[in-house]
Amino acid sequence: MRQPLLELTRGRVVESTHFGSIAIVDSNGKLLHSYGDPYEVAFLRSSAKPFQALPFIERGGAEHFHYTQSEISISCASHETAQIHLDTVRAMQAKIGIQETDLQCGGHLPGDVPVLKQVILQGILPTANFNNCSGKHTSMLAHAKMRGLPLENYLDRSHPIQQDILTTVSEMCKFDRDKIELGIDGCSAPNFALPLFNAALGMARMCDPRELSEPRATACQKITAAMIAHPEMVSNFGEFDCELMQACQGRVITKRGAEGFQLIGLMPGVYGEYGVGIAFKVTDGDASRMNDELESSVRVRPAVTLEILRQLKAIQDAQLKSLQAFGPKKQLKNHRGLVTGESYPAFQLA
Repeated sequence: MRQPLLELTRGRVVESTHFGSIAIVDSNGKLLHSYGDPYEVAFLRSSAKPFQALPFIERGGAEHFHYTQSEISISCASHETAQIHLDTVRAMQAKIGIQETDLQCGGHLPGDVPVLKQVILQGILPTANFNNCSGKHTSMLAHAKMRGLPLENYLDRSHPIQQDILTTVSEMCKFDRDKIELGIDGCSAPNFALPLFNAALGMARMCDPRELSEPRATACQKITAAMIAHPEMVSNFGEFDCELMQACQGRVITKRGAEGFQLIGLMPGVYGEYGVGIAFKVTDGDASRMNDELESSVRVRPAVTLEILRQLKAIQDAQLKSLQAFGPKKQLKNHRGLVTGESYPAFQLA
């Protein structure tokens, strides 16, 4: 059953409540803590990207195309289309030997404010590289090209690349492949719905692959190391995923997904001996909001993430203070700067 995650007040009255569920699981498959329904089925959306990159990295794709850590990181990214992201994706495509037109993700407006202003002022039509999934799609095409597979249908569910990804998600999350519900993501790639428990387990095993085969364990370590070394490629400077990974200095990885999904991994030793995965879903989708500076943000997931880490004592007070712009508790102000209320987490982990 979904329960309140975050409340917002106006004056002394609770004006809005966001609901959801949380699962916290270690790499051995033990449910450590939960809230609401830890077995709620939800689409991972972009939180699946580290798993989608895994079979390519496991097959030696990074070495084959001489990927840098930045390029591995952006393969797992929902980047904001800053210039660093555009430059990195173009460099990858050049070394792979593919064209931007090979990507089938479509284009959309950038989230990075300087590039967004440039697009508007110059009347630029965003192309596929502007899509925040362009790193993922570039590496899917690289995987196909490395194996001599067709490029034109790389997103078809029956394509060997997508079949490998589905099998990898099933194996990492220890969930029957045939029971994974499939849907079409915003970038047109297949996406996966499975219980929060299993998504969290998959992230725990990504952070702590000690029981996996040597090739897969090595690939997991390359992915987590790249995300930690280059969090700005996972999203962008100033965005929550990037700022949390920077603040936690190698102890935490995190990857947001659309429609209110969030996946967080704690490295071994942060909360007990084993790696830990945290998955939660905000029922209403946690829609993005844009401020007067054209900066987009979400209301619920950063605050809930920080509160989970605070309750687990998996984040230090100094780190929490450096991230206080994201929560867990925030003052709410109107356009004149007057305080109208506050937002705060409304849950206690079981």
